[in-house]
Amino acid sequence: MPQQKTLHDVFLETLKDIYYAERQIPKALPKMAKAANRLNSPQHRDETANHVERLQQIFEMMNKSARG
Repeated sequence: MPQQKTLHDVFLETLKDIYYAERQIPKALPKMAKAANRLNSPQHRDETANHVERLQQIFEMMNKSARG
């Protein structure tokens, strides 16, 4: 039978997870910044606006309100 975890065990595991994540962030930030720049491009904004417009048309064809 597995040993039952104590609150201290859970706290320590969570602390380790947070520590791991915080150490990974500096490695991931450059990639995230590059991706954010691409997502903020005028082309991406135009594509997103077109997607929203198409979805609104579909909702209208179905006589439903466009909500999400």
